[in-house]
Amino acid sequence: MTTPVTWHRSSYSGGGDGNNCVEVASLPTRISLRDSKTPSRATLSFSPGVFTVFVDSLKTAENPCPC
Repeated sequence: MTTPVTWHRSSYSGGGDGNNCVEVASLPTRISLRDSKTPSRATLSFSPGVFTVFVDSLKTAENPCPC
């Protein structure tokens, strides 16, 4: 049996249609990301530990996203 994936839009999606950011899905062993503008395209998938490192690196990036 396959568990359905529920995607959640980032709270940083901004105003308007809120369609300019990422969506996140938490699965039992993975965390997946996709572009909210093109949800049918490829996703990124991380183990929880690697996802934490990924997010922390974005927070400390020298040139962070102005989102």
